[in-house]
Order: sequence, then structure tokens, then C-alpha cells
Amino acid sequence: MNQLKTRAAADTDDARAGDPLPGTLPEALRAELIAFRRDLHMHPELGNQEFRTTAAITARLERAGLAPRVLATGTGLVCDIGTDPAASAAVDPGAAPAAARPALALRADIDALPIPDTKTVDYRSTVPGRAHACGHDVHTTVVLGAGLVLAGLAREGLLPRPVRLLFQPAEEVLPGGAVDAIESGALDGVGRILAVHCDPHVDAGRIGLRTGPITSACDRLEVTLDGPGGHTARPHLTTDLVTAAARVAVDVPALLARRADTRAGLAVTWGRLESGHTCNVIPQHAELSGTVRCLDLAAWRQAPDLVHAAIDEIAALHGAKSQINYVRGVPPVVNEATSAQLLHDAMAARRGAHTVEGTEQSLGGEDFSWYLERVPGAMARLGVRPPGQAGRYDLHRGDFDVDERAIEVGVELFTAAALLDGNCP
Repeated sequence: MNQLKTRAAADTDDARAGDPLPGTLPEALRAELIAFRRDLHMHPELGNQEFRTTAAITARLERAGLAPRVLATGTGLVCDIGTDPAASAAVDPGAAPAAARPALALRADIDALPIPDTKTVDYRSTVPGRAHACGHDVHTTVVLGAGLVLAGLAREGLLPRPVRLLFQPAEEVLPGGAVDAIESGALDGVGRILAVHCDPHVDAGRIGLRTGPITSACDRLEVTLDGPGGHTARPHLTTDLVTAAARVAVDVPALLARRADTRAGLAVTWGRLESGHTCNVIPQHAELSGTVRCLDLAAWRQAPDLVHAAIDEIAALHGAKSQINYVRGVPPVVNEATSAQLLHDAMAARRGAHTVEGTEQSLGGEDFSWYLERVPGAMARLGVRPPGQAGRYDLHRGDFDVDERAIEVGVELFTAAALLDGNCP
């Protein structure tokens, strides 16, 4: 599977049966986490407005005797586990104390999307026009659950390295709340970072994984076109702005396909085109907005210049004056090999190597990529699809939901990774 070492399933199963890892999820905590996730789902908050969510996470961690710290941005938080030398002494007496080693960070994003929740469930969103339609409520609950389990292991001296829980705000707000979290010191003392992202195309009980790029770069593009306007009876005497906007929408993606290496997957996709007010008036103003996505990091760095040139050329050809607001978003998430192998081995130890499947690089963007510019790490796709219900849900839809058994899978994946991380270089 894409450069990940394949472990023999029989060897993995024998190891699990003979010496199972601690850190499985107790039934009472499993039920509590499902209730916690549903509470978050009912009270979604947009990026940098996650005050209730931050308070709920903080309160639960403090109940467990931990000391969470809210980020400088006012929402989101970090919480360190296993930094007390007396509580986290290394199992090997000759090894350095766990607290002296770089921490393993487990990251969750906590914000929701500005779309209505259209499901008919008891835990449907109570906030009009807001929904956890990307699974961030699940990510948050998984990291919270892992932290509660790992705190117990740390008290028993079973944690080989300290763990930092990172609950990040504003993942959906370009260039992403990860930038602010890093500036707040979220990565200080961190040696590796891991994350999961819900995937409705993978069955619950499984994860998708790959080494190398797993998401794509994503930027936001806003274009305005202006002209003198006029009567639709005389388009030859003015700038036909509607036609100009239509040509920008159609021709710019086609032109870019010939100016960038096709293997880079550079794509402009428009989400909005707006112009005019009535049928017999050529408007003076048009607006287009969309996204620029790219599979390749080098091409992403060239994308602004290529996009600007293409838009200006097409607009000028039709006599329109163009203004471009190119908003840098996020680079691709590139899974580092050792970190991806750690997630593979953790899942294999918990549920067998057969529960890890290869996955393709998507064109979705994720600000987890900013952390990987600083420290090694990896993201896995957490299966949330109810078995037998292929194609029922997708991300960023009002009817998005998950098989909540995925919460237990995510918690145990992270706890196993934290225990196995002591063996990583």
C-alpha cells in the first residue's frame, strides 16, 4: 500500500492475542463520548466562534484532573498529558523520562459549516444555518476520548512520551486556524503530530491511509469584471460583460490546463457567477468566485501567477477590466513515512492489518498541512460509513452523518499510536 510496509496479518493477530496493548475504550466512556459528540452536533459553531465548544472540552478535561489551556485566539485549546516525571516514568529505567521527550500531538478541528442541517435525528443542529457537516464533532470527540484514556495510562507510568491534545479552531476559514494555533505555540515541544478525518466512503471500523500527499492545496479566488454597460440592442458599442464573465468561467480553466503540467492537477472550479439585474441591460459589473486546487506543492507555488495571467488575458480579449483577489489557502497534506507507518501499525495492533486500506489523494484541502511544514506527521481517513450503505452520505452536505462506532475506532487508534510512538525514531 503506497510505500507502507505490509505486516503479515497472522503475525499481527498473534501479537494482539498474546500481548494486547492497553488503552482500549471502556463501555461507560464510549457511551459518554457518543453523548458528547451529539451535544456538539446539536450546537455547531463557526470558525473562531467556538466558545461553547471550547468550554465543553475544557470542562471535561478538567474533570479528569488535566490542565487545558485556551489558545490566544480565544477559542480552541491544548492540553498536555504525561509531562509529570513522577506520573510518566519510562518503563525502561535506563531511558530518559517520558516528560523529557518531544510530545506526540493529536489534533482535532472543532468548527462547523455555515449550512443547514437537513437530517431527521434527535441530535439535529439547533442552530439555523449551521451544521457539523464535515465530521469535526467526531474528530473532537475522538481526541477528547483518547486524551481521557491516555491520562489514565500516564498515571500508571505506561505512556512512553508526553502527548499534547490540540483542539484547533477555524479549519474551514482560509488559511486555516492551524496558522494561529502554531503562532500560539501549539507545536512548541512537539516532535510528531497525528490526525484523522472522517471519510464517508470508508466503512466504519476501517481507516484509509497513504504515504505522501493525501489532500491537495486549496486557495480561494474572487474575480470582478467591469465595463461601461449599455443597451442589449447595441453590444458592439460597449463591453458585453455577461459574455466576458462567461468566457472567463469557461476559458480560464481550459487555458490553465495547457500552462501547467497536467500531472499537477491544477484546477479552477467556480462556485458563483453573478451579473446584471434585467434582461435588456448589459451590466457594468460581474463577479466570479471559486477555488483553485492543486495536487502538487511546486505547482501550487506557481498557481497565483498562472491564474492571474489567464484571467487578465481572457478579460482583456473581451474588453473587460479585471480585478483579482487571490486568497492563499493551504498546501497539500503530505504524510511523512514514519508517521504513516505508526498509524498503520497502531490500527493493525488494535483491529488487524486488514482494517487498513489504501486511499487516493483527494482534491480536498485541509489546514493540517501547516503543521506538517514544521514537524513530521500524518493524517488517516477514519471510516464513518455504515456498512452496506455505500453512497448514502458525503461531506459538506446537510444530511451528513456518521456511524458512531467510528468514535471508538479513532480513540483506540490514537491510544495505540501514543503507546507505539516510543519505538519510533
